[in-house]
Amino acid sequence: MQKKRTGRMLCSLALSAVTLWGVSVTAPAKDARDALRSLKDETLGVMLLRYERGDGGEDFLSLRTSLALHATPLLREGEENIAQAWSAELEQKPDDSSGETGDAQDSEGTVLAQEETPDEIAVTENGSPARTLKASDPSGYTVFGNVYINNGSDAALDASMLAGDYAAKLGAEGPQVLIIHTHGSESYTMPPGQEYDVSDTFRTLDTNCNMIRIGDEMAQVLTDAGISVVHDRSLYDYPSYSGAYNRSLASIESYLQKYPSISFVLDVHRDAVQDANGQQFKLLCGEDKNAAQLEFVIGSNGGGLSHDLWRENLKLACAVQETLYKDYPTLMRPITVRNSRYNQHATTGSLLVEVGTAGNSLEEAVNAARLFAAGFAKTIQNGT
Repeated sequence: MQKKRTGRMLCSLALSAVTLWGVSVTAPAKDARDALRSLKDETLGVMLLRYERGDGGEDFLSLRTSLALHATPLLREGEENIAQAWSAELEQKPDDSSGETGDAQDSEGTVLAQEETPDEIAVTENGSPARTLKASDPSGYTVFGNVYINNGSDAALDASMLAGDYAAKLGAEGPQVLIIHTHGSESYTMPPGQEYDVSDTFRTLDTNCNMIRIGDEMAQVLTDAGISVVHDRSLYDYPSYSGAYNRSLASIESYLQKYPSISFVLDVHRDAVQDANGQQFKLLCGEDKNAAQLEFVIGSNGGGLSHDLWRENLKLACAVQETLYKDYPTLMRPITVRNSRYNQHATTGSLLVEVGTAGNSLEEAVNAARLFAAGFAKTIQNGT
């Protein structure tokens, strides 16, 4: 009994020390985002980020510790802003100044900072200005065939590592592909008269308008191609955005146990792109102006978490992108590699795909999803 009391006392002292440390580190901060930057400069700050974003933080912090830290004034009073900042840690892309049009970052995605280009398109029916982003200069990229890869991770990467076939293959009879949505409530900009009920900024629980609808479209195309699909239509980012990756991972592992035949996992999201004034942009395929651009985000072991086979996922992404390139050279943006795992350690056929941006219309995202799914099906059926 005495040992338990001593343990509780030590735990309380430790939590008090952590709280005081957090306050001291973030006291000069003007707002939650500045506070987050301060926290990120410290080891425990990184632990907190990892825990909240569901990227292995469970290895560092217990649930009790997390709840205690949430009770601090900093985290309690700035919870919404900090949650958005954590979202940025997951969703923002590396500095693309080496070639792609977007060259800076914002709270959720890319900030367009340069002047208009020949790729600029007039404001469209849903009120969002449009662009087609493409890499034209290989400087700063790893180039493999027709695929440009922006390595924003600390993991080593060169084109020679991508030679050979990808590991994941269509297997035994049964479900082959799992479609899931870690951030299923993400949504788009609808034309006047087609608005939906929002649950948050560019988010909705209406499954006809959020990422669940995009997954439905992909699943239908894959099914029509003769590929067995399991589509998880759950919302893992509502009512709480933080921890969504932990929740979706638990489901992925459950599906893999139930259906050992699953070789491929598609985590389907949407991106966000805006200019320095906060104007949301849509991204459109140059070959089909009614289809949004897509992007692969590939996780790695650059953050120190176990994910030794991450390049197999990247090989698959390159293969799919090469297939799509033949008919739609600008449908896919350059691939982004990040330090975070994004649950892609679960299989060697795991991909996170961003379908359009918050500025795109639902119709543009749906059309893009269909084109992507057709190319994905063709790739994995051919095994190349």
